[in-house]
Amino acid sequence: MKNVIILGAAGRDFHNFNVYFKNNHSYKVVAFTATQIPDIANRTYPLELTGKHYPYGIPIKEEADLPYLIKKFNVNVCVFSYSDISYQRIMSLASVVQAAGADFRMLGPDNTMLKSLKPVIAVCGTRSGCGKSETTRKVIDFLTSRGKKVVAIHHPMPYGDLRKQTVQRFSTLSDLRKHQCSIEEMEEYEPHIMNGNVIYAGVDYHDILREAEDDDNGCDVIVWDGGNNDMPFYKPDLWITVADPLKVGDEKNYYPGEVNIRMADIVIINKIDSADAADIIQLRKNIQEINPKAIIIEAASPIEIDNPHIIQGKKVLIIEDGPSVTHGEMKIGAGLMASEKYGAAEIIDPREYAVGKIKETYEKYPEIGKVLPAIGYNKEQIKDLEASIENTPCDAIVLATPIDLGSMIKIKKPYTRVHYSLQVIGNPTLSQMIDDFIHHL
Repeated sequence: MKNVIILGAAGRDFHNFNVYFKNNHSYKVVAFTATQIPDIANRTYPLELTGKHYPYGIPIKEEADLPYLIKKFNVNVCVFSYSDISYQRIMSLASVVQAAGADFRMLGPDNTMLKSLKPVIAVCGTRSGCGKSETTRKVIDFLTSRGKKVVAIHHPMPYGDLRKQTVQRFSTLSDLRKHQCSIEEMEEYEPHIMNGNVIYAGVDYHDILREAEDDDNGCDVIVWDGGNNDMPFYKPDLWITVADPLKVGDEKNYYPGEVNIRMADIVIINKIDSADAADIIQLRKNIQEINPKAIIIEAASPIEIDNPHIIQGKKVLIIEDGPSVTHGEMKIGAGLMASEKYGAAEIIDPREYAVGKIKETYEKYPEIGKVLPAIGYNKEQIKDLEASIENTPCDAIVLATPIDLGSMIKIKKPYTRVHYSLQVIGNPTLSQMIDDFIHHL
């Protein structure tokens, strides 16, 4: 029996354990490690999820302690199980593992994708922040307009009590309170709820799948709503990958984003309204080199703002989606583009005014720049986010988060929200591709 550490970030790691290691007598998982997401280490993957072979559960440790953990637990294999990581970083991590004496391994689709009884459309991306969520909602709109009953399943975000997050179903706003969702979870689930969609998430994606297939509202098609640039947990019948020309080149240099390009049936080049023409051309060329069989669709993400007069001529603070600007490394977001478009006089740099966990986030991700990441995985982070906003000397605030952050936290200064949605340009269209998919069901 080989001792294993699973390297993760509270999502793919648990899924890989559940589908490959849980009842595999050739391996013993002695620990998970955690990174990317704040404060998710020093928990335990509980007995209720590990099964009888792990009567005390499995500890979750900091990835920074990996060399020590390999020695302590006499580890034979470390299994990489998270997403949105550069090839340089992943091979550096492999070197850390091998220098400590262990093998470095990555599980592929055949070992980790579950087969659904229903047709599955997967929406994935090349990087965080490329526009997967708006694409997923557009796909669901097309399907429902054709009379199909759709259930969405989102990539996991189990940052709280894992025992209570095994299977989560969201169809009303009260479900967000019921499941004590973080800001990051609400950003993903609330737009679906407001569109009238049912969405599942959690920890055990086998049980999630079976409940989704038998959902009380009916289920003709399952849409996988991907997270970061991870691969789907379910075997797709139609695989859509969203690529970002504002990050051209990343589709060839980040894992597993390149996997998503190579396996895609459709690749959507998003944000063509805000990218340079040369970058769009280069991205198309890169996609064609990686996957010449993929159908390429171009799309825009037009920006709208609720109250432009609030920021016109004003000193503004921009608040962006946390994961997109941290490990997603997004340099140009909707908040910046809206501020420039609608005449903000100055963009205030919030970094020197940040406190607590927000200050720590800037120290960990110094490339974030002049935006405030909406980090709110727990009450302490939300408190620090509120204080950082209050400390920043601005006239107004631009909220570029997918939800109304002002309804969740205390914001005393005037603010306005930015909205964006997928707009397909030219032919072929996404609706044509969806119609072809439905025709062949």
